Amino acid sequence: MTVVLTPDELEETLRAHAKQYHSEHPFHRRMNDGESSREEIRGWVANRFYYQVNIPRKDGAILSSCPDREVRRRWVQRVIDHDGTTEGTGGIESWLRLSEAVGLTRAEVEDSRHLLPGVRFAVDAYVTFTRTKPWVEAVASSLTELFAPNLMANRLAAFERYYTWIDPEGLAYFRSRLTQAPRDSEHGLEIVRKHCVTPETQAAAVAALSFKCDVLWSMLDAMEQGYGHH
Repeated sequence: MTVVLTPDELEETLRAHAKQYHSEHPFHRRMNDGESSREEIRGWVANRFYYQVNIPRKDGAILSSCPDREVRRRWVQRVIDHDGTTEGTGGIESWLRLSEAVGLTRAEVEDSRHLLPGVRFAVDAYVTFTRTKPWVEAVASSLTELFAPNLMANRLAAFERYYTWIDPEGLAYFRSRLTQAPRDSEHGLEIVRKHCVTPETQAAAVAALSFKCDVLWSMLDAMEQGYGHH
């Protein structure tokens, strides 16, 4: 007999995925330990941009399949956070400023000339997942944000400490996520706790989060191969 988890047990199971989070990847650990070269940092920033520009698209996919107006009202804030409301605002703009701060041009980041095939493949798989899976599973896949605030705080500290060649103003994206990620993950968790109340839906939610961890890990695998130590 399959056991139904209580909402707290389900949350605990989801939170246990922290050890699968990409903060544990060797590429990431080196970056946070101050051991990355300028080429690696630039490669990471340029490739990660492809993920950033696809975040509003995956959130749009979730919005389009979510029947709950109250959920949509709150979820749409994520699109606004990344796209901004006017020219020069939003998370994608902040990432472009980070790109400039590490010595890349906007043009070379926006035209994907540095994009590694493995990164493109992983990000596209994530967007496809959110477009084709039930909306609650797509929400569950976003719960890597549970682990993001710690990562952002560590990353910000590492960049300020070890990579002093980067203009500190370029780090605004990480600062904004310190408040956005906890708010977003709280909402996502609320949805999953409320809707995943059968063994099947709970297993699907856990699998969705596991898949998202794999997406982020695969992106760093590609960068490790492309820029990392061999």
